[in-house]
Amino acid sequence: MTETRVALDVMGGDHGASVTMEAAAAVSKDTSIDLLLVGDPDAIARGLDSHEHDPKRIEVLPAMEVIGQTEKPRQGLDTKPDASLSRAMQAAASGDASAFVSAGSTGAIVLAAARWVPKIDGVKRAALAAVYPTKERRGNPDRFALMLDVGATVRCSATDLLFFAYMGNAYAGRISKVNSPSIGLLNMGREETKGGEVLATAHRLIREDESLNFIGNIEGNDIPMGVCDVVVCEGLVGNVALKMGEGVGEVLKSVSKWAFKQNLVWKVGLTLLARGLRQLKDITDYSEYGGAPLLGFSRPVLKAHGRSEARAIANAIKVAAKAHRDDVCGEIGRAVADFQARSGDDGTA
Repeated sequence: MTETRVALDVMGGDHGASVTMEAAAAVSKDTSIDLLLVGDPDAIARGLDSHEHDPKRIEVLPAMEVIGQTEKPRQGLDTKPDASLSRAMQAAASGDASAFVSAGSTGAIVLAAARWVPKIDGVKRAALAAVYPTKERRGNPDRFALMLDVGATVRCSATDLLFFAYMGNAYAGRISKVNSPSIGLLNMGREETKGGEVLATAHRLIREDESLNFIGNIEGNDIPMGVCDVVVCEGLVGNVALKMGEGVGEVLKSVSKWAFKQNLVWKVGLTLLARGLRQLKDITDYSEYGGAPLLGFSRPVLKAHGRSEARAIANAIKVAAKAHRDDVCGEIGRAVADFQARSGDDGTA
């Protein structure tokens, strides 16, 4: 295997092979990343024929089945052994590829990784991370922060949350190039005893680790305010917070449409606001950030948005390759091993 080769699930996502092949062709031509394209060979050939590409950087792994976005993930994995998502994940697990990228079903990606890719030694729970826009953060020009977990693990132990802090610290530091990322623990209050035994213990474990820049507990209203670079939370809480933010965005759109019909003053104000919203869309465009990393596994796993166009898929490939080159998984593993050596904790606390 070449030094950095990304396994790409060609058939995943709402747009299928037409978009993923446009992205793959651009990456092969413009970067030093090698690609393992996993999917229907005929669809791959048609896509490559339509775009200028570097064939020396491309290898094809046939896979004739597709797990749809609406399928039950476990059923899809069990009944479609030749699915492109499964074959691509297996290639990453075996070392035939350095990293995995798909715009397919989130649930299927999480289950496939858990089924085939070894977790980092000591890690019991994986974390799906998501980027979200914030107010300007001191000393950090990036307007996106990282929150994890947002859905891979429903409930966590205190040690799991500490390990999520290691994951966020490694990813923000190496991918986003944040120097000493600030880390907050999402809770119902700032006092270190808030939230019950698990969160109180997690607070103590994260606070006592000198390798982490821990700012303490944060509350829900702190998330968009940019008080930290990394938000650590259980998957249930993180998923609710993320979807709440998405819902608020939809409500604002609806209210804006209603207000626009009311009177001239509203119309003028909303016309001006629309210009700002267009600028905000450029800042928060997920296509610039590739996708959501699934952290805790021994290989980089990146989930691109289901609606991703070619630019977003290409950026997801680049981020996955960067995560491999910059040894994000290795840094997480070293932090976990150091903690276990100091504490004798096997990750079950």
